[in-house]
Amino acid sequence: MEQASGMVIDGGVRGGALTRDERTTIVAAVNVVLYRCEVERTARKMKAAVRARRTVTALRSSGEGLELGAVSDAVLEVCYAMGSGAFPRATPRWWMKRRTGGTWEDLRQCDDATDEYFRDKLRMSPRVFREIAETVSAYLQRRVTFYRVSLQPDHIVAYALYRWASGETYDNGTCSFGIGRASGITAVRDVTAALLAVYPDKISWPTGLQKAIVLRAFTNKGFPNCHGCIDCTHIYVDKPANANGEDYCDRKRRFSVQAQVVVIMNLHVLDVFVGYPGSVHDMRMLHLSTLCERAESGQLFTGPHVMLPFGVRTNGYLLGDNGYSQSEWIVVPYGGLAQHPTEARFDNKQKTARGAVERAFGRLKGMWRLFLRTHKCNMDTLPQQFIVVCILHNILIDAGIPFDDNLLWEVSPDGVRRRVDLGMHGPLRPVCMELSTGDALILRDALAERMGAQ
Repeated sequence: MEQASGMVIDGGVRGGALTRDERTTIVAAVNVVLYRCEVERTARKMKAAVRARRTVTALRSSGEGLELGAVSDAVLEVCYAMGSGAFPRATPRWWMKRRTGGTWEDLRQCDDATDEYFRDKLRMSPRVFREIAETVSAYLQRRVTFYRVSLQPDHIVAYALYRWASGETYDNGTCSFGIGRASGITAVRDVTAALLAVYPDKISWPTGLQKAIVLRAFTNKGFPNCHGCIDCTHIYVDKPANANGEDYCDRKRRFSVQAQVVVIMNLHVLDVFVGYPGSVHDMRMLHLSTLCERAESGQLFTGPHVMLPFGVRTNGYLLGDNGYSQSEWIVVPYGGLAQHPTEARFDNKQKTARGAVERAFGRLKGMWRLFLRTHKCNMDTLPQQFIVVCILHNILIDAGIPFDDNLLWEVSPDGVRRRVDLGMHGPLRPVCMELSTGDALILRDALAERMGAQ
């Protein structure tokens, strides 16, 4: 019988192995015991909570008791909501970067230094920032998930503005706003698209009273019926990937992208054309733009004509430098060394009036310094971003935001204070006038004669 039971006594050791059914029975019994213990513990907690609530409810004459009851109810509801998964996770998953304070938290403060801090970081006042954020908020709403609270529209707009204003890299800038690099890239892309959508007419030619004001300003400078000044600027970039570097290398041996801009006396941008490599000449940029087509087809200058000396009639024109050829709608200086006094007077006045372009580029690039320095960028989105900063440029001018001239100066590595490079490359030599027609040349002579007669 002892051998049948599987036990060995002669050796002095008594033991045996449990069968599979016996082990299953024991595990089931242990689970039942643990489950009953857990149920009883939960029941005790619930009873204790009920007793506590009844005790607090009994203290109706005490204000403190009522407050504790409300808090107790709120705590129970919050615990139930968290247990059911209605709230986002309190602890982000390991692949999520934790958000910190930094510049964004400083911008959210409301104190006496807020206005100055906004101008330093975002180039605008808090009021203008709120107006822009509210305008584009419909395009920047994020879907709420169960991971963490999504970025708010004002947070997204603030980072995009900071990126353009400071020129910092995504790695540095996103840290100060408590977001990741990928979120920063997405924010700039989305804000760019939103601003282009909500401000489609912010860069446009003036009409009505605004047009009369523009024409009067140029008339006071000696150029009747002049509609603006035109010039190009280089946006310095790192060598583009998957592109011929020689095409983007300008005559100063720097990689850049050309931007053609038309401005008026108050530095307002009327037209912008950007995206071609830095090696493209200004005249080539003009012919590639829609501005040239509109001007030559008569769609650009539609106002009443003005009579000038020699019986010359003009419907409108722009002022340019010697990088352009004299035409019936672009007036350039005479240039040369041995000039007639009439020509010298004309060139001086033309240069003075055309100085609005340099001031506009100084304000534009001085405020939005990403386009002042060499930076790594996506060549597909760079033109849209530059157009957006031109829109912001006009918005700030309309809002009366002043410009700090100190932004036009920087300290070189050797400690010398100097003006920043605005990327305006003057022509090495005037464009050949053989391309200019007789009507184009006589327009300039008529304007010079009018100046001499005044």
